Amino acid sequence: MSVRICVLGSGSRGNCTLIATERTRLLVDAGFSRRETEARLSARGEPADGFDGFIISHEHTDHISGLRSLARHSKAPIYITRATHEAVAWDPRLTRWEFFTAGTPFSVGEIDVTPFSVPHDAADPVAFTFHVQGVKIGLVTDLGYIPELVKQRLRGCHCLIFESNHDLEMLKSGPYPWHVKQRVMSRQGHLSNHATGEFLSGDYDGHAAVLVLAHLSEQNNHPEIARLCATKALHKRASSAQLHLANQSSPTIVFRF
Repeated sequence: MSVRICVLGSGSRGNCTLIATERTRLLVDAGFSRRETEARLSARGEPADGFDGFIISHEHTDHISGLRSLARHSKAPIYITRATHEAVAWDPRLTRWEFFTAGTPFSVGEIDVTPFSVPHDAADPVAFTFHVQGVKIGLVTDLGYIPELVKQRLRGCHCLIFESNHDLEMLKSGPYPWHVKQRVMSRQGHLSNHATGEFLSGDYDGHAAVLVLAHLSEQNNHPEIARLCATKALHKRASSAQLHLANQSSPTIVFRF
């Protein structure tokens, strides 16, 4: 069996990730229109339909704006926490809901999913690990700091998709209003390149063969700054991980395990 992972896009204008085997296909978050999601899947040689589940991390628009259209054209259920579900006035035509609780694993087809809480300014935000016959994938974005729980959950990942949202100096001098800057920098906001670098050089176990930096701010970060910070951190750990950067406008390559 092989598993395929592709970050279709990641950032403040939309987030969506494909995790698939030959028998099970999941979309994690649905922040792009159906047309855009299908185009990005097709660009990577992936079918634009046949999903077994839509898994939602939290209710912010960049994670759910395409869900209504995608779900209405699919028989797949939507996996979501009750608090996240209650935070949105959903289209009543969406009826295939499956509720999960942070900390309680569940399975969709042959993919085992473990959701866990993260600190973010949403109703019940979660991140995930996925297990498929010995392969472990971590997907963690939208968190203001890295609790011990998150560090524990990410040990042993073969593929890790992890937030590196902003450069602190760019954010401070950038165009955002001060209250937005405070939100981003808060413990319920987003991780800076520095915070991610500290994790990668310290508590990260260095196990992943593929590391994808995700949710980079287009206004308050630059890909090469994020890459340099992560590269320096990985060098300290003598990690041999392939480093990739997800972006807002195009999908990553398909990672295969």
